[in-house]
Amino acid sequence: MKIGELAQVAQCTVETVRYYEKEGLLPEPGRTSGNFRVYGPQHLERLRFIRNCRALSMSHEEIHALLSLVDHPAQDCGAVNAVFDEHMAHVEERIRELCQLKQQLTDLRQRCQSEQAVASCGILHGLAAMETEPKSERHTHLG
Repeated sequence: MKIGELAQVAQCTVETVRYYEKEGLLPEPGRTSGNFRVYGPQHLERLRFIRNCRALSMSHEEIHALLSLVDHPAQDCGAVNAVFDEHMAHVEERIRELCQLKQQLTDLRQRCQSEQAVASCGILHGLAAMETEPKSERHTHLG
């Protein structure tokens, strides 16, 4: 199939297919005599795998690691577990960060319980007075 067909079947865009090729996640396809890319079932399977990993917020590095393991099916799956354990730790850290964010937003929202003049808005005063802490080093793959 051509790139447009692959993208349609995989429910993504042509640009996504090209991007994953450029990133080395999707192998380059063969070419026709007219220099058109030709994709096979293995490309579709790999593209779906990549998209499923991305749906789980996995980084390209994590996907590369998993694809490397997929390409060596005789190995044991301990390394797969390690990638997933690390990713789950990233997700747990992100959840903690989001819970802190939610608490900050809730605290600000509590400053304004009724409609009033914008000049008196407790949320806006809180935002203006809020001390932001230095950005801490993230321990997730999000950086």
